[in-house]
Amino acid sequence: MQQPITSPKAKLVSSNYCLLLAANFLLFFAFYLILPVLPFYLTEVFRVDNAAVGIILASYTIACLCIRPFSGYVLDTFARKPIYLVAYFIFASIFVGYMLAGVLTAFVFFRVLHGLAFGMVTVAGNTIVIDITPSERRGEAIGYYGLVNNIALSFGPMVGLFLHSFYSFETVFLCSIVSGAAGFVIATLVKTPKKQPVVQQQPFSLDRFFLKKGTRAGMALFLLSIPYGITTTYIAMYAEAIHIAVTTGLFFTVLAIGLGISRIFSGKQVDRGRVTQTIKFGLILVSVSFFMLSSCGWLMQRMPDVGTFLFFFVPLLLGIGFGTIFPAYNSLFVNLAEHNQRATATSTYLTSWDVGIGIGLVTGGTIAQYTSFATTFFVGAILTVVSMIYFWHTVSPHFERNKLR
Repeated sequence: MQQPITSPKAKLVSSNYCLLLAANFLLFFAFYLILPVLPFYLTEVFRVDNAAVGIILASYTIACLCIRPFSGYVLDTFARKPIYLVAYFIFASIFVGYMLAGVLTAFVFFRVLHGLAFGMVTVAGNTIVIDITPSERRGEAIGYYGLVNNIALSFGPMVGLFLHSFYSFETVFLCSIVSGAAGFVIATLVKTPKKQPVVQQQPFSLDRFFLKKGTRAGMALFLLSIPYGITTTYIAMYAEAIHIAVTTGLFFTVLAIGLGISRIFSGKQVDRGRVTQTIKFGLILVSVSFFMLSSCGWLMQRMPDVGTFLFFFVPLLLGIGFGTIFPAYNSLFVNLAEHNQRATATSTYLTSWDVGIGIGLVTGGTIAQYTSFATTFFVGAILTVVSMIYFWHTVSPHFERNKLR
């Protein structure tokens, strides 16, 4: 059974941890760089409508979903670093495929392959963080690890939209290639503890692929991730539809600031045992934020200055809310699992998130096609309320009864 590297002083910062943070930042920077640009790429180059954009982009998330359960099993069974590096290399290489895709079918193929690689590399990275950091500072370690994702979120979409405004799509993809390649080189330098071979007593047990005790938490997280998927994919088109004059890249920057601020403190609260309390606080903020975001369309018609201010104030609250939730939710799944199920717990956490993201991509474009983006975000707000109520009355009591640490 693999144990985390600890020291008498429970030292969190190490060269391995810093290298892993850098590799993770570059991976997500490459990912976020093209995220807000892809809808424009599909509509301008391949001439597809909003509903089709959602379905095509969702293929990425569906592929992630398909690989997540198996990735948890594989990473709990075999050495993690080689799997991490192979997945990272494939992820970085697929950006070349986007540049070469001359037809929509080829683009969809590369999108699916990209999703498979992303699904594996993110589970591996999250699990390695748990392996190389002291257990008593796990929440803090996960929080800072996620913080670099948020830093990537603050720069990636903004840079991507800037490049889209002044340069070609090929330039955007080239920047993602460079970022992914640099991240892969850094990832090869990370040293992980030796993993002992695992003898599976029940090789076909469902719990080796999906953490059954995390089903309730996964359902609540799934409902929460739908509006998040809608936001990260369609917020630029929403701003364009309601005539927001300020660059939409600023939305992602403010979102990342909120995510970064909250992650610094939320991880410490988790390490003090306040897992469910931390999630509840974040859920309240997120629910309020989505209702405010859905009202921006109405406000822009009547009070444009107020609508514009609110549009860029909401991501700060969203960031604080989600940044509070993420480390706590990750720790919640890990605390429900045995030590030899770390990757499975992480996989279940990310799978639940991916399912909602994929549904958000599809339903967001479809609802907007027949109604409006404001209506789409209002539906997302309703889902956050349902998630909050379900977590409060079902998930939290279940966790308190079944947690292992």
